[in-house]
Amino acid sequence: MKFSDFILVDSIRTHIDATDKPGVIREMVKSIQDTGEIPESEYESIVKAIMRREDLGSTGIGHGIAVPHTKHPSVSKLVGTIAISPEGIDFCSLDCEKVNLFFLLISPPDCPSEHLRALEHITLKLKDESFCKFLKQSRTKEDILQLLEEADNSSYGK
Repeated sequence: MKFSDFILVDSIRTHIDATDKPGVIREMVKSIQDTGEIPESEYESIVKAIMRREDLGSTGIGHGIAVPHTKHPSVSKLVGTIAISPEGIDFCSLDCEKVNLFFLLISPPDCPSEHLRALEHITLKLKDESFCKFLKQSRTKEDILQLLEEADNSSYGK
């Protein structure tokens, strides 16, 4: 699996305006909705599903990274986005540090293996400190896309 398999280019946000966890999730779901991949009528339901997942345990995995995710019947395929907060946001991360880099995933309920493969891909690539550092410092969508392409075609995370 590659980032290009699920990251919606038009949904990437180089600067997130939200200042708290629910705001980040709302803003990221809205960015996916704006691409037309999720119906407007399902917005609240998806936000609630992601927040329920967060209630089970924060997806703030540490080192300034969070990977909120859910399965939801309103999507027909795995979709995801990336957002950056240069200032960082309290996301109740495992290491209690603020989060700068967010990956959000939504997948159909009947595709659990694809969902897990995407999470595994993200986690593997995020083990590369230089990839994370450059991604967190990205200020343009083009910079982010170039890093994702390099990660898809290179040794990042290997």
